[in-house]
Amino acid sequence: ANSLTPSIELNGVKYDIELVYADNESSTDKAVSAATKLVSEGCSVVLGSYGSSVAIAGSQTFAEAGIPVIGVTCTNPQVTEGNTHYFRICFLDPFQGTVLANFSKEKLSAKTVYCLGELGNDYDQGLINYFAEASKKLGMTVITESFQKDNSDFTSFLTNAKNKKADVIFAPCSTNYAQLIVEQASAQGVKAPLLAGDTWDSNVILEAAEKKDVKIYVTTFYQEGGNPEFDKGIKEWLNKKGNEDYLKNNGGDDKISAVSAMGYDAYNTALEAIKLANSGKAADILAKLPEVKYTGVSGEITFNDIGDANRDVAYVKQVNTKTGNWEFVTEQSVSK
Repeated sequence: ANSLTPSIELNGVKYDIELVYADNESSTDKAVSAATKLVSEGCSVVLGSYGSSVAIAGSQTFAEAGIPVIGVTCTNPQVTEGNTHYFRICFLDPFQGTVLANFSKEKLSAKTVYCLGELGNDYDQGLINYFAEASKKLGMTVITESFQKDNSDFTSFLTNAKNKKADVIFAPCSTNYAQLIVEQASAQGVKAPLLAGDTWDSNVILEAAEKKDVKIYVTTFYQEGGNPEFDKGIKEWLNKKGNEDYLKNNGGDDKISAVSAMGYDAYNTALEAIKLANSGKAADILAKLPEVKYTGVSGEITFNDIGDANRDVAYVKQVNTKTGNWEFVTEQSVSK
């Protein structure tokens, strides 16, 4: 047990919540082995994963073991489809894609949008599909291209976007590609705003964009300042003596990303399920998860009949390239 693992009372007996870590390295190739490790450790409930592709890849391992999983930021609809063990606290890509399309049309006055994602990546291609569908319904022209895994040169893609006179470049890919796109867009003098989903809500993007002539907008689950008490607490924890590794893993500073807030909420959602179950057994926790009602730092958390969170608003924020910080832009819903 540590500072994040409180005691919890079940049937009159106090227990510590033990955290067990398994790193899938955001790779579908390693998702099953990471899931298998958690199963072998006897976990009662699992939090994760960060990405949709790895969540889908590891899902069956948890299903066969009868272990409930609470997705943190895995937004592809396939994560919860056709199963009873997977839940999640984030919004979904059909919603996020529509929100991004609405924002492009209403706030950025876009007429032509250029979409770029990794070939074969469930998250990239799924979100692009929903964004493209919504954009077409709003009367915008949509151009879509894909790049191969491990690609590092995006010059030709950005040139195509410029030649097609794209008003927005939508690239909902992982941060290792995103930072290259940001740097190369700046080098090429791309004026069209770069638009992405929740994966770009990262200190990696802030570092890549600082002091560069680019515009970046993302949809996300939480904006620093949304819950001052939480912000104060996590900043104090990150800066506490002995927590230097945590600060390093947060990008070297105490900026709060939405992923951190969502991880906090997922953890406490799991605790609520354990309390409702009055048990540490996976089957009991799974049976009670649908009943959880928790007020988190990212909002109210309840689940629908297939385990998806009931959410109808996303935050939109942009990078201030001068200060290297995120700035709140608007709350955007599908109906607006």
